[in-house]
Amino acid sequence: MINYDVVVIGGGPAGLAAAISANKAGSKVLLIEREARLGGILKQCIHDGFGIVKFGEKLSGPEYAERYIDEFIKGKIDCEMLTFVTSIKKTAEGFAITVVNRTGVIKYLAKSIVLATGCRERTAKQVSIHGTRPAGVFTAGQAQHFVNLLGEMVTKKCVILGSGDIGLIMARRLTLEGAEVLGVYEAKSTPSGLTRNIHQCLNDFNIPLHLSHTVTKVFGSERLTSVEITKVDERMQPIAGTSEIIECDSLILSVGLIPENELAESLGVELDNFAKGPRCDGQFMTSVGGVFTCGNATHVNDLADYVSESGEIAGIGASAYAEAERELVNIGMNEKTLYIVPEMIDLKANNSNTILFFRSKYVLNKCKINVIIDGVNVFAKKFAFLRPPEMERIVLNFDELKVTKDSKIEFEIVEG
Repeated sequence: MINYDVVVIGGGPAGLAAAISANKAGSKVLLIEREARLGGILKQCIHDGFGIVKFGEKLSGPEYAERYIDEFIKGKIDCEMLTFVTSIKKTAEGFAITVVNRTGVIKYLAKSIVLATGCRERTAKQVSIHGTRPAGVFTAGQAQHFVNLLGEMVTKKCVILGSGDIGLIMARRLTLEGAEVLGVYEAKSTPSGLTRNIHQCLNDFNIPLHLSHTVTKVFGSERLTSVEITKVDERMQPIAGTSEIIECDSLILSVGLIPENELAESLGVELDNFAKGPRCDGQFMTSVGGVFTCGNATHVNDLADYVSESGEIAGIGASAYAEAERELVNIGMNEKTLYIVPEMIDLKANNSNTILFFRSKYVLNKCKINVIIDGVNVFAKKFAFLRPPEMERIVLNFDELKVTKDSKIEFEIVEG
């Protein structure tokens, strides 16, 4: 059994930031990564737009990751690559972590762990697309991997289902590589991606966006030959008699991301029904003491900068972790709020610089947010609009706001 103070699982932007901050705080740190290279999904994100918040400049995904990888190497932090975590168990001595790699089975013991496992893409079967199983159906991330890392074109003429950011970026990328993108089809009545990506990836390249449409069936034996497109109603149910067949050789799916939390669930960590990641406090510690979460494993972020930010906080929290009783106060939300992270604060921790991430449930114009503690509105901010695809964040000093164990904290979004 090899002992560490903090073990970070996942070597993407969140995991790198967590390992670096825990190391700087004086902990003995191990980072475990299942791939052959650090950087996570950023390795294949060759477009720019990363680092504006963190570094004040536009970087590509690999450039952004390299900044953290360089600092990670400089810190001489232990790292195991091509290593898979098979089990984690909480014991009286700490967390017993079993992994497997090319050398065999290894066991580690850690005082605390940081889950930086990222998220995965939904597949065709998860969005109820019927038909055969031909080649040519890719998730947007798979298509991005083939084109950007392997240098292989996946299509000559394609349809993209879903207006998530990766799908929008791939619409532009495939067009630049010579493919014909026939259109982006979105089941919702509003786009799922950032407004800037709608303009830069679709409008600038004359790629049509069809709202309230979805793919209901695929055709083809060996290779995809066409797809069936159908209009949907306000409940996103197909409308009879509205189907049309579009000939194409590939279908690119950008139908949502799901935080990877199998390890968290195996430890009995409570998950948030809306954010889909672990419920956590302001230090990103979950409902299980000593288990921290960060990045897209907690909730799907818009920017890698915020992924790294949560990793830094989780790393510091994991380094400072000591078995002690917590005093948790939940943060409630109203019906116009999709989710808020963190969902609670620990009164025995430092809450002087607590970051709250949130999304609205609906598209709202001229609205504001209120933070209400024991019936008193302690924070308010106006917004010209709020959209579910665009995450927002605020910073509050809960220590100054004199929150007690009996306090009621409410977060609300109101129109007007």
